Amino acid sequence: MRNEIFDCKGCKRIAIMGGTFDPVHYGHLVTAEAVRDKFNIERVLFVPTGNPPHKNNKKVTPSEHRYLMTVLATVTNSYFDVSRIEIDRTGYTYTIDTINELKKFVSEDTIIYFITGADAVHQILAWKDTEKLFNICEFIAVTRPGYNKDELFREVEGLKSRFESKIHFLEVPSLDISSSDIRNRIKEGNSIKYMLPEEVENYIYKFELYKA
Repeated sequence: MRNEIFDCKGCKRIAIMGGTFDPVHYGHLVTAEAVRDKFNIERVLFVPTGNPPHKNNKKVTPSEHRYLMTVLATVTNSYFDVSRIEIDRTGYTYTIDTINELKKFVSEDTIIYFITGADAVHQILAWKDTEKLFNICEFIAVTRPGYNKDELFREVEGLKSRFESKIHFLEVPSLDISSSDIRNRIKEGNSIKYMLPEEVENYIYKFELYKA
């Protein structure tokens, strides 16, 4: 973590935002801030993935670069922190293991929210220990304006009935920015200015990331 210790014993509500952050961009930051504001979150913890099982056939930038870019992107927001918990873990990294570990640093009555894209809800049954996961955290499914929520609502109702899960929805202003588009733009020599914080942009150019 940014100071190697995540101590939030006095926090009533924290949110976990996981992702490869390859690279982190304004879409991630806007989403995290919208969740913080809507749900009265005291700390939003960004957790760059280490070795995610669902991307075992895709090239992912070394974790140290992704971690440092995320620190640069969040350092000016006192509500944001960054954790090394997954990138320092050997083997595959699973959400259930991460949240169980983070529970050691918060109070028993702390509400833990996990932020995810609405599309990920459709795959959630394939996650490790789904039922246990629903018992230890609440989910915030983030959608963009215009997203067709009908199918999502039906699936969520099924999950609530089966697991007594708590899944919230939050519509976030649409930002047509993605990490893959940023990587492609760099590879093609196109500008990425204003798509991500300037500090992250400078870091990418300094270490010549995403050129190959």
